[in-house]
Amino acid sequence: MTGAYFIKMQGLGNDFVVFDGRSASIDLDPARLRALADRRSGVGCDQIIVIEPGGDGADARMDIRNADGSFAEACGNGARCIAQFLMDESGRDRMVIESPAGLMECSRAEDGLITVDMGAARLEWRDIPLECEMDSLEIDMGYPELGSAVAVGMGNPHAVFFVDDVEAVDIEWLGPHLEHSARFPLRTNVEFAQIIAPDRIRLRVWERGVGITRACGTGACATAVAAARRGLTGREVDITLDGGDLHIEWREDGHVLMTGPAAISFRGELPESGVTP
Repeated sequence: MTGAYFIKMQGLGNDFVVFDGRSASIDLDPARLRALADRRSGVGCDQIIVIEPGGDGADARMDIRNADGSFAEACGNGARCIAQFLMDESGRDRMVIESPAGLMECSRAEDGLITVDMGAARLEWRDIPLECEMDSLEIDMGYPELGSAVAVGMGNPHAVFFVDDVEAVDIEWLGPHLEHSARFPLRTNVEFAQIIAPDRIRLRVWERGVGITRACGTGACATAVAAARRGLTGREVDITLDGGDLHIEWREDGHVLMTGPAAISFRGELPESGVTP
């Protein structure tokens, strides 16, 4: 990884160090990734993404790693960033990106935004996955003050709580406990959502392997699905995260469309020594 060129990108403040691995392999040693993601001694990011050659039907593939070096199956904001990069590179307005969670169709929307078809939401306990058979609409996570959670799979697992005042929730304390709940054998992302109107939600997220993030695309998708399943909103909502707004539509065919911004922050090259152990 030393000496490699990278692009720092962000979607609503959810930030990524992106490497182009289509022509050269990138070392994804977890210790090196943690050093790279460190905001004091490294470049700093929520996730590291490597663009790789795509398989059948895909223009490219995303390999996604969290700031702690762990593997991630899906990343909505990251998908928008990679789609933006690839469309700018090719001059095209549509792109198909492969992730471990499946294929995502991406397209340019109005006002410079990017729309990503995140695929179908997963609602069955096996597909999320949960530890055993249970109703994914009402999950007891052992914190009665939060009420029950809604479990949703968006390629990665999510536990969504609906609260009266999201700003009053001690996410920094609750987040790591809920992330490691035995209910979720692969750990989970945790969403704390406040219904503002039938078409608007305020959301804060504890991201698995990262911590509190300014935005989480799959978390916004999971929250929109959870709210519609609970009858709290319709199937199309605007979600306000710490970093800004995403528009989410849960279509009747089960697919979830996410629309939002993506941007390049800067480009750089890793030194031969310093940010890698």
